[in-house]
Amino acid sequence: MAGASRPIRTFTVLPHLPERLQGLQKLAYNMWWSWNHDAVMLFRRIDDDLFTEVENSPVKLLGQLSQRRLDELVADDGFRAHLDRVEAALNRYMSSPTWYQETYGDRKPIRIAYFSAEYGIHESIPIYSGGLGVLAGDHLKAASDLGIPLVGVGLMYREGYFRQYLNVDGWQQERYAENDFFNLPLIPETKADGSPLLVSVPFPGRDVWARIWRIQVGRVPLYLLDTNIPQNSPEDRAITGQLYGGDADMRIRQEMILGIGGVRALRALGKEPTVCHMNEGHSAFSGLERIRLLMEEHHLDFASAREAVTAGSCFTTHTPVPAGNDVFPPHLIDHYFSGYMHQLGIDRDEFLGLGRQNPRDHNEPFCMTVLAIRLANVTNGVSALHGKVSRKMWRNIWPDLPEAEVPITSITNGIHTRTWIAPEMSQLYERYLGVQWEERPSDHTIWKRVDHIPDAELWRTHERRRERLVAFARNRLKAQLRRRGAPPAEIARAEEVLDPEALTIGFARRFATYKRGTLIFRNLERLAAIINNKDRPVQFVFAGKAHPRDHGGKELIADILHVARRPEFRRRIVFIEDYDMNVARYLVQGVDLWLNNPRRPLEASGTSGMKVCCNGGINLSILDGWWVEAYALDSGCGWAIGAGEEYTDLHYQDDVESRAIYDLLEQEIVPLFYTRSSDGIPRGWLRVMKRSIGTNCPVFNTNRMVQEYTEKCYRPSAERYNLLAADNLAKARELAAWRRRLVQGWSQVRVEHVDANGADPMHVGSELEVTARVNIGPFRPDEVEVQLFHGAVDSFGDIPQPQAIPMSHNGDHEGSTWLYSGRIPCRASGQHGYAVRVLPKHPALANPFEPGLVCWG
Repeated sequence: MAGASRPIRTFTVLPHLPERLQGLQKLAYNMWWSWNHDAVMLFRRIDDDLFTEVENSPVKLLGQLSQRRLDELVADDGFRAHLDRVEAALNRYMSSPTWYQETYGDRKPIRIAYFSAEYGIHESIPIYSGGLGVLAGDHLKAASDLGIPLVGVGLMYREGYFRQYLNVDGWQQERYAENDFFNLPLIPETKADGSPLLVSVPFPGRDVWARIWRIQVGRVPLYLLDTNIPQNSPEDRAITGQLYGGDADMRIRQEMILGIGGVRALRALGKEPTVCHMNEGHSAFSGLERIRLLMEEHHLDFASAREAVTAGSCFTTHTPVPAGNDVFPPHLIDHYFSGYMHQLGIDRDEFLGLGRQNPRDHNEPFCMTVLAIRLANVTNGVSALHGKVSRKMWRNIWPDLPEAEVPITSITNGIHTRTWIAPEMSQLYERYLGVQWEERPSDHTIWKRVDHIPDAELWRTHERRRERLVAFARNRLKAQLRRRGAPPAEIARAEEVLDPEALTIGFARRFATYKRGTLIFRNLERLAAIINNKDRPVQFVFAGKAHPRDHGGKELIADILHVARRPEFRRRIVFIEDYDMNVARYLVQGVDLWLNNPRRPLEASGTSGMKVCCNGGINLSILDGWWVEAYALDSGCGWAIGAGEEYTDLHYQDDVESRAIYDLLEQEIVPLFYTRSSDGIPRGWLRVMKRSIGTNCPVFNTNRMVQEYTEKCYRPSAERYNLLAADNLAKARELAAWRRRLVQGWSQVRVEHVDANGADPMHVGSELEVTARVNIGPFRPDEVEVQLFHGAVDSFGDIPQPQAIPMSHNGDHEGSTWLYSGRIPCRASGQHGYAVRVLPKHPALANPFEPGLVCWG
């Protein structure tokens, strides 16, 4: 008889902790412990080896302790005092005043819901694949530190992301380990009678049910949906099986559970949001569900409900390449949403148009990023350069706008410093920067004190972390070799790999081909000479996973393995398998130099290099993503590969940029590292270290980032949502009616005549007066804004950095034609140009470009 048909009844077993140790349970179920070094040490103190064995999971640790060990802990007054101290610190953290209360405490309360398909909170909760998830985890931790009224929403995957191992040929293999939910810090959300709280999502011919789990991240609850429950068919139970597993059909089902199910879960929990923040396009269906709910509850039409929901939504795009955005063919949308379209009161073309850059192009697939942009009050990229790339990438949504004015802004990523900093560095900062650096990581005045740290002390601290990385790498390498069945002699030789005193360079990230993991191997002869210099040795530690279907990424990993096995590189190049947050911590805390060489501009931001900075490591990077901004702040805080060039000949680019890396290593980096004063300390290297810490730590952290999201996205969106939702959504209805009138009448708006009163050439300091007769059609003058669009003209006849000056009318008009005038100040010499244009204007609009209507003169 098949196991599935056996009548198995389940029950849950929890660890039985003595009353005096109950605080351990409380600490284990709040992820705050993961960024408090004293709390981590408390769990290590219980059983260091076992804690490592259970992947640093307090919940698993407590579940495996013997009664004898528990009795020993109760009798250990030193341990009891340590427990009391950590528990008191958690209580203090949860109840102390926060930045948000101090800044916005007197305003109307709001709630932000942060949606993400993955979260990297800690390696013991494997529901993340890489940078996007780790950023989401750091976002929640910073929101908790700052007291932002935010909740997280995601999916609880049965298997999460794959575990990586390499075969004898160096080819990546994937293993999917089942997550044991009852040995994770998951708190089941239940109804009053104690039964699981469930929500349903409409699928063709059935409802799919999901139960809700909670992970407490400091002050912030993270709600995770799980379809692996008896109420669903085996096919539907598999929806939350794997992160980024399966085909487009599985992806759309996951995204329906995340977006639609996520909104329904918040409603069932009584946590309805004022603002939804979509982290990547995976959760964009959440906007449609919020629209449907408003229509149902307030008897609204789709357009009016859309106005309110869009006002209360923010969207962050993370990918600079079109292939990275989820797209679905129309037949999949038809299959899953035909009934849903009916509930929204819109037809198929209008529904599909929400996900198309050109709604009238019936050959264009349905793109989740486009849907998210169309349903967002604010859209942002994740670095200044990525904002620019995104404006170019999505400009066709606003075809009449110049690229520079496409309404996509940027908020540069950061890291949660306390999660990533080594305990020894943290103690050093406390001694010399003061205890407030943890609470105020974005305070520049605190980080200026880095110069007070004695060179010898900073160097010794960093050397200890490098030694720890080398020991960790050797242990992992031995375990990898044993698993592959290597002979004992080869396993023993792993003890000789890496030198704890050599210049150590790290390269660890997702192995996508554009990140060029093997660029450093372009000239092996030259690399061998650098690496094997007897007096100045250099070594590399690599780690990273390729997506299971990314053949190119897997080939890069195999290439690294093949090079690392060559006799001249065997002791100097190591690849650590199964990259996760634990491996990342050892690397960013222990390397001297962090290598990053993507093809610009394909790195949206990158955050691994930021994690290196707070630990005293230095960056060697292409000027892409966040490093463009860091290097502009202080070019002495690290090294740039090239000067921000972009190439069409990729083979030539690889040649040029690999040579640049070798040149920098040979001529600057290696000599600086090995030039020592009489006491053996590299003073010049330490100067760069301190500049890197002082420049980057106060800027590239998630406290600054989340404060920026609050000020630029959350608060403005909440205020606009509250404005439109007031009085039974009267303003939303009014705005929707105005927008209908706008669309119908805009074709009648035209600039009839433009006149300039000034000589050519003009002189710097003078003003060019421009008048224009503008027919504003069926609109009032206060419903349009007439502007002078001007700036320096480039060689293509465009104005790449335009400025806009409002023109005013003096009341003169004939019918619907009004006379407008304005002045252009001549501030710089060169060729300048201008145009007159008309934009719609309404006090409730997010910005005048949002309707996408422009009349150019």
